[in-house]
Amino acid sequence: MKKQSRSFEIALSAIACAVAALALTLGSYVRFLLAAGYLIAVFALMVPLAKQQVFGYCLAFAGAVILAFLFTGFVLGIMQILPFVVFFGLHPLANYFQKKYVKKKLLHGGIFLVKAAWFDLSLWLAWVVLEEFLGLTELTWYPFVSEHLFLILFVGGTVVFALYDYMIFLCQNAANGAIRRIRR
Repeated sequence: MKKQSRSFEIALSAIACAVAALALTLGSYVRFLLAAGYLIAVFALMVPLAKQQVFGYCLAFAGAVILAFLFTGFVLGIMQILPFVVFFGLHPLANYFQKKYVKKKLLHGGIFLVKAAWFDLSLWLAWVVLEEFLGLTELTWYPFVSEHLFLILFVGGTVVFALYDYMIFLCQNAANGAIRRIRR
């Protein structure tokens, strides 16, 4: 593969950063779009990785987080964007390194367990931070969930993560195929 110029990497990262920051900002202001904002931001951040530009990914991630904090305000931004900062924004990079450097099947299983624990802990952190902010304490099912929180998070979260991780690998492959057409 031809070596990419630094200006092309920065331009591609800037586009990914803009889309990710816009998606995170919109998701922060419209609560029911928060999950969609996370996914769109994750897909946007996959673009530099499709061209194997890890530095560009890091620039896009940092820029998107900083811009989203600036557009939403620090308190609202921390509350809404924390799960993205802790897990969702970094997960494509972890998958990229896993796919590039890990060749043994047994290691893939171990890495999956580590990423699943990371996902479960980030869900727990999101629950602790967002339960009051989103008004979850007023819902009728809140006592049941708060009583069985760790069982729900670690069993249900791991099952959901297995599907999410598989789908993100597929989405990265699709992004790689689409971005491969860019000649630069």
